[in-house]
Amino acid sequence: QVQLVESGGGLVQAGGSLRLSCVASGGTFMSYRMAWFRQAPGKEREFVGYIIWNGGRTYYADSVKGRFTISRGNAKNTVYLQMDSLKSEDTAVYYCAAATNPGVPVSDSPWGYNYWGQGTQVTVSS
Repeated sequence: QVQLVESGGGLVQAGGSLRLSCVASGGTFMSYRMAWFRQAPGKEREFVGYIIWNGGRTYYADSVKGRFTISRGNAKNTVYLQMDSLKSEDTAVYYCAAATNPGVPVSDSPWGYNYWGQGTQVTVSS
């Protein structure tokens, strides 16, 4: 059973930076696709970006491209979301997700991910 635990959320002023971490356990990660999503109050869960663990290819939503960066940690079971130039509209609960089924194509839809963390709150004040 794969478990995902996010950390690093908090309150930051607009223009500032935060780095979120997602520690994964309970599986073999070389074939996984790891993603970050976010959900603001009253809104649907929104794709932020993904990384393909084997090879490190990344893809981002247009709303965060050039400001957010997803990377893998040296421990090989940690994924980071570096968020720079934060805006008030980035305020949301951020979720780490994993797609472990090798038959499922990499996706920007929540339906493409079968494991989720509990989320961490990011609040950007203007």
